[in-house]
Amino acid sequence: MTQNRGMSRASEHLLLPITGLLLAGGAGRRMGGEDKGWIEYRGAALATHALRPLERHAREILISANRNHERYAALGYPVVTDAESGFAGPLQGILAGLAAARFDWLAVVPVDAPHLPDDLLWQLWQLRRGVPLVVARDERDIVPVIALLHRRLLSLLQRFVASGQRRAGDFFAAIPQQQLRLRAEELRNCNTPADLQEPIA
Repeated sequence: MTQNRGMSRASEHLLLPITGLLLAGGAGRRMGGEDKGWIEYRGAALATHALRPLERHAREILISANRNHERYAALGYPVVTDAESGFAGPLQGILAGLAAARFDWLAVVPVDAPHLPDDLLWQLWQLRRGVPLVVARDERDIVPVIALLHRRLLSLLQRFVASGQRRAGDFFAAIPQQQLRLRAEELRNCNTPADLQEPIA
């Protein structure tokens, strides 16, 4: 399987100096506690769908997971784990990713978002100038689990998490940022079993 994932990687000239991080460390409570990365959707695991934009443009890819480590590692990418146990939220995964990344920019995507555009990282990259954060948004608010962050946010995030705070939206609110507007269908995620059903045309 590792070899197959490697063969699907984009051509070298398409890769950006970005570490891509797949956020797959959640508890999956609304999925009955299942590991969402391995739930099948349209004939493939959600993890393989969500990896697609990272494989297209990220020079390095990491996977944030808190269980099934060997299974995620078999996808061909290093696995990082939250320092805090108990499924403490996406900021813990982002923190682990920033600490492990080889590149200054970290792009994060959630494992339950199979419809993100293939060129997502390129779109985020184009907006990065002058700010340490580019975050996706819908018509109402930001979507903090889809973002591009600079390494210089690491110490700030460490202090935020150490203070006991967990909400990604609260952390991002104080950071100078650009926002990337995505369509509702691109942001559609699979949080519950009902979300796995195809909409009726």
